[in-house]
Amino acid sequence: MKRADILDTLTHPKPFDLVVVGGGATGLGVALDAALRGFSVALFESDDFAGGTSSRSTKLLHGGVRYLAQGNVALVREALAERTTVLNIAPHLAQPLPFVMPSYSWWQTPFYGIGLTLYDLMAGKAGLGRTEFLDRAKTLKALPGVRGDGLRGGVKYWDGQFDDARLALALARSAEAAGALILNHAKVDAIEALDDASRGFVVKVSDRFSGKVMHLKSRCVVNATGVWVDALRQQAAPAGQAPAPMVSPSQGVHVVVDRDFMPGDHALLVPKTQDGRVLFAVPWLGKLILGTTDTPRQDLPREPDAFAEELRFIREEAGRVLSRPVRDEDIRSVWVGLRPLVAPPQGQGGATKVISREHTIVVDANSLVTVTGGKWTTYRAMAEDVLERCFAAGLLPRQGGHQTAGHRLVGAPVPASAQVPLHAAPGLHLFGALAREVAACPGALDELGMGLTEGMVRYAVRHEHACTVEDVLARRWRALFLDARQAAALAPAVARILAEEGAPDPDPAAFVALCDHYLPISGR
Repeated sequence: MKRADILDTLTHPKPFDLVVVGGGATGLGVALDAALRGFSVALFESDDFAGGTSSRSTKLLHGGVRYLAQGNVALVREALAERTTVLNIAPHLAQPLPFVMPSYSWWQTPFYGIGLTLYDLMAGKAGLGRTEFLDRAKTLKALPGVRGDGLRGGVKYWDGQFDDARLALALARSAEAAGALILNHAKVDAIEALDDASRGFVVKVSDRFSGKVMHLKSRCVVNATGVWVDALRQQAAPAGQAPAPMVSPSQGVHVVVDRDFMPGDHALLVPKTQDGRVLFAVPWLGKLILGTTDTPRQDLPREPDAFAEELRFIREEAGRVLSRPVRDEDIRSVWVGLRPLVAPPQGQGGATKVISREHTIVVDANSLVTVTGGKWTTYRAMAEDVLERCFAAGLLPRQGGHQTAGHRLVGAPVPASAQVPLHAAPGLHLFGALAREVAACPGALDELGMGLTEGMVRYAVRHEHACTVEDVLARRWRALFLDARQAAALAPAVARILAEEGAPDPDPAAFVALCDHYLPISGR
């Protein structure tokens, strides 16, 4: 449905069964699950779908090797099962990826190998490949570009990788196809609980572009706004009844360099850096992602910048395992994601790296349902848990069964065929079964740069809810996350096409300024 038609529908809306606030992985998962059960659903996102944390992950679908080390067996089991589900329902956007842990001490290979063998056993039939012990020669072959001095061998295991923003878009379009009304760039300004007899809510929503304000009723409201859930809870709470905070935010920084630093098709994992954190080097869309950090942060800017010490940490730790040092001039893009970690009980502090990655669901006294925590891999299970809580609280009638585990997302090839690997440069293959629709758009053969064609931009406006240059170059196409300078150079051409397509905000200026946030400080 086109944006103008959605806004017209909301002018005099019928009451909804469910309103979801937040268009990240969790909110979109809830909207899809509820729509497939037959509920009337509306979802509102103040920015763009996956505009926050859900587009800034390490691009890994994983069971959580480090969570196994922490003894969180239940979380690992759930994530391993959900990993397989995501790989099956969106094979063009989520695929298996081999990892290697290089060993520079005699004890590392057997020590980590035992843990990864247990990881395999826990996966069972959901396993993607068996763990292998590699000698020095095989490790160097799997990880060309790794430091050879002192290398003794390594351990190979399997996990998954994905394109997070495009998977979120596939969820959004799948929810829409199931009957949900979804709208990005639409801010929920107020949530008012009705009296006890009426039950339900009045939700006030404003359109970012037209300024149009809409009021709609809903039986149930789910707050899935990630690191911003506490702000929405406080906004919706009666005067003098502000709830205790749920979130202890942490930021993760990722650095992107060219693939020639490690040109193979395996990812690298250092399970324990100098300060105990994990370091990844992941091939993705023709580049190499290095990260990630885990730094507490209480302010919640839309575009958080990396701290100088975080960039230093990634460069230094990468330099310990790669044969070439990473200099500022080698960095193509830097992105920062804010993680909505569940806050520990009051009085119990702790480093963010040991705070639980499990999700939490709370029903406030006014019946607002809030979900936070968790991770991309388990978004579908989180959505099921949210609806179960809504049923248990009497906010929605129990209806329909769990359908999302076998529901292939929009664009998934049927049957699944051999896919272009996600570590290859971006191209038409990322649209999956929709590639023919994209190829039919005017300008399908006219490349603008970085694999993006004029036809893809037109398709993004017509069918993928793209409204701004940023929507296109950050999330419909991952240019900003791959090379910020090249993305800025593409902005004028994309803006011209957006204007021709009647997009509500085709101005490139804001996006060009945004690109500065994706460069190291020295490169600005």
